This record gives sequence, C-alpha cells and structure tokens, in this order.
Amino acid sequence: MADNEFRVTSSLFADGETIPTSAAYASDNISPDLRWSAAPEGTKSFALTVWDPDAPTGVGFTHWVLFDLDPGLSALEAGAGAAGKNPAGSTLGLADFGDSEWAGMAPPPGDEPHHYRFTVYALDTASLDSGPTTTYPKFQFLIRGHVLAQATLTGRYGL
Repeated sequence: MADNEFRVTSSLFADGETIPTSAAYASDNISPDLRWSAAPEGTKSFALTVWDPDAPTGVGFTHWVLFDLDPGLSALEAGAGAAGKNPAGSTLGLADFGDSEWAGMAPPPGDEPHHYRFTVYALDTASLDSGPTTTYPKFQFLIRGHVLAQATLTGRYGL
C-alpha cells in the first residue's frame, strides 16, 4: 500500500479481523474508533457508512450513516455514533434498526460471521444538505459524482 493512499483504521480491530463485542447491538453498542489518513486534495467533507452485505435481507443491513464531517477531521473516537456524541456540524443518518445513530452488529444466531464494511468517503462538497432521516440508499444517491476517494475497513462478527 502506498504511503499516500487514502485509508481507514481502528485501534480495536484490523482489516479482516473480529470486531470486539463492545460494538455489538446486544452488548454495549459503542461505535468503534476510526482514523483515516491521506485524504485527497480538494476534500470539503467526509462521510461514513457501515454496511453488512451478509445480512439475510437481500440488500444487506446498514449500521451507520454519518455525513457532513469537517474536512479537518481525521478521526472519530469510540462512541461517536451515539446521538449527541457525533462531531459538531455532522449529521447522523438512519440505520436499518430505525434510529439515527450507530446500530451495532447483530447477526442472526447460527449465521457464519458477517462482514461489516466501515467506509469513509472524501467528498468534494461541504454538505449533503440532508437530515437525520437520510437512509443508506439516499446517501448513496446524494454522493454520486462527489466522491474523491473512499477507504474501507472490513471487520467480522458472529455469535
């Protein structure tokens, strides 16, 4: 990996590794800390999604939508997904459990471990001009043509 490649990491798990139970919905439900680096020139905001492609829904499951993050930001502390704990000026979108905040991992019992894709987007727009009812599909529509770069950290979790 080149030193100047946009990337996202967490102190709690490495790419492909198991996410700690503290982030699970039925446990502490605390969003993991995240750090990103080497954002491209011209970045005017960041956004983040967490999506589980393995959920037995036919379309996956969205665990976190967060956008309008300040372009000077390069990290989120653990717990930043809780309502009122997200960075000033940012917006928590709607997770598939129905709340505008972090919705931790909750794969059905007996499933193989699911993959959780934490994706940070560097955008060329300062705001998506949307609110807390923004769903993952709407978010994906709003960022069309605005993504300068994206970086994904994939963690695994199973019961």
